Amino acid sequence: MAEAAALLGLEHVVVTSVTRDDLPDGGAAMFASTVDAIRRRLPHATVEVLVPDFSGSGEAIEKVISAKPDVFNHNVETVPRLYPEVRPGANWNQSINLINDVAKSGLVTKSGMMLGMGEESVEVSAALEELKEAGCKILTLGQYLAPTREHRPVARYVEPPEFDRWRKSGLEMGFDEVYAAPLVRSSYHAKPPARQLAPLTSKGY
Repeated sequence: MAEAAALLGLEHVVVTSVTRDDLPDGGAAMFASTVDAIRRRLPHATVEVLVPDFSGSGEAIEKVISAKPDVFNHNVETVPRLYPEVRPGANWNQSINLINDVAKSGLVTKSGMMLGMGEESVEVSAALEELKEAGCKILTLGQYLAPTREHRPVARYVEPPEFDRWRKSGLEMGFDEVYAAPLVRSSYHAKPPARQLAPLTSKGY
């Protein structure tokens, strides 16, 4: 990973993986070692991790926190009511607690949701408020698109002006940055502004 990032001349590297429930720590050690390897090979690049919830394991989460990625991203994906249908193996409170734990460590936190799954506006507002309260700094909102016909169908296509309103609402709530548009995904404009990284970089790694 580190060698590939160096060959590509990346300035910001996003590290993610499929869920590794087959490993005792959910892959936390691999995330941490990958961050370390990238830092050694590309000392001037910033590193972002996009991780699962590690089944709520504080020990696993701390492994990744200890590697001090510049951005710690965990997507909540949708509103709590839809979790049994959309994320049956996940838990909303577990995800919120993860974000809160990372925020308390001083790292820059990030999360995202897909709209158009059947959520109501009041549910989105409540979810964003809870994310902000947990310490989430950067937010991404995009349009859900069904990968195949076997996946959950799109309940609604959200018009661009509505995404604009969500961006404005998120900024008013206090998020540092909100990316909201139909094709926005977790890694959209992933490299955060220097002002958002200042609290971490001023401490050194």
